[in-house]
Amino acid sequence: MSRLALATAIAATGTDTDMVPLLDACARAGLSADVRAWDDPTVAWSRYDAVLLRSPWDYTQRLPEFLDWCARVDAQSRLLNPLAVVRWNTDKHYLADLAARGVPVVPSAFVEPEGEEPLPALQAFLATHADAAEYVVKPTVSAGSRDTQRYSRAQEFAAANHIARLLDAGRSVLLQPYLASVDRDGETALLYFDGVYSHAIRKGALLRPDDGATEALFAPEQIVAREPGDDERTLAQRVLEAAAAALNLDAPLPYARVDLIRDSDGAPRLLELELCEPSLFFPHGEGSADRFVAVLQRAIKISATS
Repeated sequence: MSRLALATAIAATGTDTDMVPLLDACARAGLSADVRAWDDPTVAWSRYDAVLLRSPWDYTQRLPEFLDWCARVDAQSRLLNPLAVVRWNTDKHYLADLAARGVPVVPSAFVEPEGEEPLPALQAFLATHADAAEYVVKPTVSAGSRDTQRYSRAQEFAAANHIARLLDAGRSVLLQPYLASVDRDGETALLYFDGVYSHAIRKGALLRPDDGATEALFAPEQIVAREPGDDERTLAQRVLEAAAAALNLDAPLPYARVDLIRDSDGAPRLLELELCEPSLFFPHGEGSADRFVAVLQRAIKISATS
């Protein structure tokens, strides 16, 4: 029987709502699956045919350590998704790569720890986006809205202080206009397994005016099933194709999540592409866990014969 490790983190124990339906689906398919923490030094990863990144959600504070661990696992087993994908996708600079390939992303500007001053960088961003009543400050390595905050134009100095704290910690910063449609429509997350659309959900707005940045692993989310629009399906497919070109992939990835929001004209734009450890929302997609496990079994079989 093939053996699969579902990689979580010690700090994330009990927080992954996908884990139980995934384990149940593995059992139905006859796939042996164990939940293991990536930061548990006692785990022998070579004993597994594949290691699936499920909820290693503290990696944003430990990225070099996490990527070193991914490289070790990749040398001993099959890492899903692959190491090169994880390295690219754990830093939101990938949005610039996709924008350069013509993907309509939420407008994004980056502030780097080396050689940039917080307030002038923010003022330049605000001048470029003069119509943006609000905007978002977040680190480029982040997940679950951690260290992310929404600001109005009147909060320029508070936002600059936020940027300064991140830069002083050696972290690159991402600035984006806050698109007001999020408060009304939320986000649409589309799930793909082996390049095939599975299901979608609506995620309610996470960032509230004057709320501080969350210090937890992730902010609480309001999730319901959603049927995406044709334009969202079209854009999601375009995003996956652009990512495949950027990464020189010759086959679809076992899993991908495309997060979209609508701009002031109603057109969908890419907010994030999740290829590392996203929630897959199995409880909101009937049969989705079984579809995903079938993909995992094929990936393990291909790995065993290659």
